Amino acid sequence: MTTPFAGLPGAVVAESGPDVGAVWHYGNPLGEQRALAEGRAVVALKPAVLTVSGPDRLSWLNSMSSQLLLGLQPGDSSETLLLDPSGRIEHAVRLVEDGERLWLLTERGEAAGLVDFLNRMRFMLRVEVEDVTASHAVIGSTAPLYAVASSRAESAAEPAAATAAPDGAATVVWHDPWSSVAPGGHQYAAVDHDYTTWSWYETIVTRDFALGLVGRAASGLVGVAGTAAAEALRIAARRPRSATEVDDRSIPHELDWLRSAVHLDKGCYRGQETVAKVHNLGHPPRRLVLLHLDGSDAVLPIAGDEVALGETVIGHVTSSALHYELGPIALAVVKRQADPAAELSVRSAGVEVAAAQEVVVPPSAGAEADVPRLPRLGAVTRPSRNG
Repeated sequence: MTTPFAGLPGAVVAESGPDVGAVWHYGNPLGEQRALAEGRAVVALKPAVLTVSGPDRLSWLNSMSSQLLLGLQPGDSSETLLLDPSGRIEHAVRLVEDGERLWLLTERGEAAGLVDFLNRMRFMLRVEVEDVTASHAVIGSTAPLYAVASSRAESAAEPAAATAAPDGAATVVWHDPWSSVAPGGHQYAAVDHDYTTWSWYETIVTRDFALGLVGRAASGLVGVAGTAAAEALRIAARRPRSATEVDDRSIPHELDWLRSAVHLDKGCYRGQETVAKVHNLGHPPRRLVLLHLDGSDAVLPIAGDEVALGETVIGHVTSSALHYELGPIALAVVKRQADPAAELSVRSAGVEVAAAQEVVVPPSAGAEADVPRLPRLGAVTRPSRNG
């Protein structure tokens, strides 16, 4: 199923990958990136949209996931992970509380499994899970949607009423917490990158509102960008994504996801033992790096391409992009002990592409004397099924 934005002039729709069916670009990927980064364009995303209603929703999800959710107030955004018993990432979920329900955004390919898991864990609690993807759309932007959508309209002297938000739509906005370390979290990432420059909003709107936005874009009143632009900005921000950076071995520490999605002082949840052991006593076996790629061969590596140190394969590319300022870049997950100062290469389409690595998660991550300590697992009281 393609997005209604696919009917706009120049739209090129992604035919594969995690954003299949979304507009990849509109013919000017680098210009679209700049416009998106500067808050002059919006992008139609294709996550799954779920809701959890009922008075037990926060305590219920809090008891199963890695983030502390009990204090969420209407309008609050958060992010959490659902782990398997070994601490490996099964689902990454973006959350918005609106006072009556909890809105969940996740990858399309993970939605069915997440809904099934949540329904199996309901027991006798007062919660109701619903997949509302078919009736809603999600719009990404680096500034609040209504500021972006009204900027061109104001310059065109369009009546203000045409840019107003529909009832309720303005309250369902996920504001990415990646720009700073969330309360109870911890940053392994090198401090030489300014994370505070990252600003990202995902606004959940009705399908009718999305169609209206398409009409405004067709009239030149709203700037649009493709998901290629959003991906390039995300990669430059060292921001992990479940559909790209996570595989069947991933644990949160490897991707620096303790920054935004893990609370180190909350009660017991599935997989917490691994989170505690790696954080307190050990090191994650792999680490996330940002690669600055040599573009002289005009080869942009793709997800799955091997990353090598000399003749030794040490990891794989997870996502890549041509950034409008940085040039060709990629995120990759490599072995922890690989020399962080070494020049690497990426093997792509029969070409060895030179790659300078920028450390995101350092080899020393975990088992540090000055990091917050998780409580002893045996001393943690497990939440009851009644919250």
